[in-house]
Amino acid sequence: MKRIQLIYFFPYGKLLSIMILIVFITQFSLATVRLPRVISDRMVLQRDTELHIWGWADPGENVTVRLSGKHYNAVTDADGRWSVKVPPQSAGGPYVLEVNEIIIRDVLIGDVWLCSGQSNQETPVVRLLDRFPEINTSNNHMIRHFKTPSRTYINGEEEDIPAGGVWYSANAVDVLNWTALAYFFAQEAFQKYGVPIGILNSSVGGTAIEGWISQESLKEFPQYTTPLDVLDSIRRVTETNRRSDTMTSLMSQPVDQGIGKWSVKNMDDSEWSTMTLPGLWAERGLNVRGTVWFRRTFDVPASMDGKHARIILGRIIDRDSTYINGHFIGTVSYQYPPRKYDIPAGILHTGKNTIAVKIIDNSGQGGFVEDKTYKIIGDEAEINLAGEWKYNVGAEMVSTTSNGNNIAGNNTPPIPSRGSGYYNAMIAPITNYKIKGAIWYQGESNTGYADTYAQLLEALISNWRRVWKMPDMPFLIVQLPNYMKVQAQPSSSDWAKLREAQMTVALRIPHTALAVTYDIGEWNDIHPLNKKDVAHRVFLGARKLAYGENTLISSGPLFKEMRIDGNKIILTFTETGNGLASDGPLKQFAIAGADKKFVWADAEIVDNQVVVTNKSVRKPVAVRYAWADNPEGANLRNREGLLASPFRTDSW
Repeated sequence: MKRIQLIYFFPYGKLLSIMILIVFITQFSLATVRLPRVISDRMVLQRDTELHIWGWADPGENVTVRLSGKHYNAVTDADGRWSVKVPPQSAGGPYVLEVNEIIIRDVLIGDVWLCSGQSNQETPVVRLLDRFPEINTSNNHMIRHFKTPSRTYINGEEEDIPAGGVWYSANAVDVLNWTALAYFFAQEAFQKYGVPIGILNSSVGGTAIEGWISQESLKEFPQYTTPLDVLDSIRRVTETNRRSDTMTSLMSQPVDQGIGKWSVKNMDDSEWSTMTLPGLWAERGLNVRGTVWFRRTFDVPASMDGKHARIILGRIIDRDSTYINGHFIGTVSYQYPPRKYDIPAGILHTGKNTIAVKIIDNSGQGGFVEDKTYKIIGDEAEINLAGEWKYNVGAEMVSTTSNGNNIAGNNTPPIPSRGSGYYNAMIAPITNYKIKGAIWYQGESNTGYADTYAQLLEALISNWRRVWKMPDMPFLIVQLPNYMKVQAQPSSSDWAKLREAQMTVALRIPHTALAVTYDIGEWNDIHPLNKKDVAHRVFLGARKLAYGENTLISSGPLFKEMRIDGNKIILTFTETGNGLASDGPLKQFAIAGADKKFVWADAEIVDNQVVVTNKSVRKPVAVRYAWADNPEGANLRNREGLLASPFRTDSW
C-alpha cells in the first residue's frame, strides 16, 4: 500500500480540507490486485495437483490467497507479477477463493480438460437442440465451461486472454453458452466418475494448426517463422496494391437490381427462369459469380394463419437474406451455419404466400445444399419448400484491376505466413492453469498440405506438454469425419491423407489416443451435428490415458503391417480387442499392382487378419482402406464396435 503523509499548519477549515484530500488520495493509491480472467466465479480447479494462482499488482505489494481455511502469501516482483502455490486439493466444492479483497465464489475442484482446434471444436450447443432436445432441460451444476474469446496476436505471447470469457454451469439457461463436444464429454465424464468437470475451450473456427504452436516450437518450420519486420514490410506493400485493386474492382461492380424490388410479395416474376431446388446453381446450368434471387409461392393452411412459425433452409452457400411476404426474417453471412429463422406472428396468412431468398456467392458454386431440410414448421402443419423455384440474377461479379487484369489471376506473390497467433493470445496466457489433459479437434484447414501435418501435430503436443510441465499429458485427437460426396471409384484424397497423419501421431507419440469418426459425419456439412458419439469415443481414450483403465479397449484396429502371398495381401492390426469384425461384407478396400492403379477389392477376415484380393490384380503390391473424403460403408471394426482407422500400405 502506498501512503501519503502531509503535515501543515493551517487554520482549521483549510486543515480539514487537506485531511479529506489526503484520505481521498490514499484510498485511490491502494495497489489493486488483478487476476487472470480465467480465475473467476464458477471456475473448476484441477484436483490432486499443486495449483498455481497468479496475477498482477504494484511491485512490492503483499498478496494473500485464501482457500479452504488456509492462506498462502506472495509479494509482487519488480515487474508487477505475483504467484502462489496451493497444495493439491481433493475433488469437491463449492468453495470460496479469496485474493486480498477479491472474492471468487462457487469454485469447484475436479478435472479440467483443455479443448482446442477449429470450428468443430467450437460448434455451439444451440445448433444441436433439435437433434438432442434433452439439452433444453440440462440441470448439471457440477460441470462448467469457459470459452476463451477469439483473438490472434503475432507479436509475442500475451499475459492474459481477451476479455469476455465467463464460466458457465450446465443448467438449462447457461448450457446454451457451451460448445457441443465439450458438453457431451463433460456430461459423460461426470456420470462416470462423479467429480466436477471443467472445460477450458480455446478454439477458433477456420484456423490452421500452425496458429496454435509457439514460435519456439515452429523453428523447424521456417515458413511459419517469418521475422516480424520482414512480414510487416511485405504486408504494407501488398496491402497498398490490394487496396488500389479492390477500390477499382468495387467501383466496377454492378448494383444488385433486385434490392428493394424482388423481395416484395406481389411482384411479377412470370418471366424468371425456373430451377429445381435444393441444389447448387452451377450444377443446374447457371454460370454466375455474384447475387442470385430465388422466389417461390406456397400455400399456407388455416391452422397457420397469422401464427408464429419457423423456417428451416438447410444450408445455403454462401450468404443469404430471406424474406416472407416482403418481410425480412433473417440472414447468415457465411455458408456453414444452418439456416433456422423465426417467422413472427402476423406474416403468414391463409392461401398464397411468397418466399424470396437473396444469395450472394463469389465462387460460382452458390445455392441450396442438397440432402438437407427445407420447410416451414408450424404447430399443426409443415410446408415443404423443396421443388421448383423461380430465379433471376441480381448482380454478376466483375473482377478487374486498374490495369484491366483479372484480380484472381494477377501475379501478386502470396504474403508469407506466420504461425503462433492463436497460441500467443489464447494458449500461452493460460498455461499456469492446471489441466487434466487436452482434446484436439482440428485438421480441416490443413487438408491442402496434409504431408506436413504429422510433424506439426507432434510439435504442438510437445509444445503443450512442455509449457504445462506435463510430459505425459493425455492428448486426445479427434480424427476428421467423413465429408463431401461419395466417389464411385478409388481416388486420391487430401482428407484421407490428413486422417493418416493423425493416426501416425497416435501410433508414434505415447499418451495419445485417436477417436475415429468417419461414420458419423455428414457428406454435405463440414460441421456434423452428432457430437455426442464423437464425445463418447474421445472419452474412451480419456478413460484409458487419464483415468487408469489400462485394460479398456479404447481404439479400433490400427494397421500394423502387410505381407504378400501370391495374389493376396494379408494385413495385420493392433488394437483388435476381442477380434476383428464387421457388419456384413468388408467394404472400402482397394488394391493395386505395380501400375499403381487402385481397384475395389474383395476382403475378408481370416484368423484375425484381413485378406485382400482382386482377380484382375495378379501381383498386388499395395492396399488402401477407407481412403476417401467420404468412405461411406467402410466397416472394419473390432468386436468392441470401434472402427479401424483409414490407412494405406503405399506412399504414392
